Amino acid sequence: MKYQELVESMPRETFESLKRAVELGKWPDGKALTSEQRENALQAIIAWGQRHLSEQDRVGHLERNKKTVEDCDSPPETPLSWKE
Repeated sequence: MKYQELVESMPRETFESLKRAVELGKWPDGKALTSEQRENALQAIIAWGQRHLSEQDRVGHLERNKKTVEDCDSPPETPLSWKE
């Protein structure tokens, strides 16, 4: 089975379990995730979310509104005042 097929067929319960394990840094039995396990779980969470969740429900989604984007793109100008 290919990776993408595996992710697409993964049940939501497995997705939630992987997500929780990454959040806590440990498996449900209490054993710590290795860095490789964390990386693989994150990849699976992201891939599953892209296939099954709306954009605002995906891991890593940042809510952006027009004001926030404008604030980030062009900070307000502040005049300099020189003191002698």
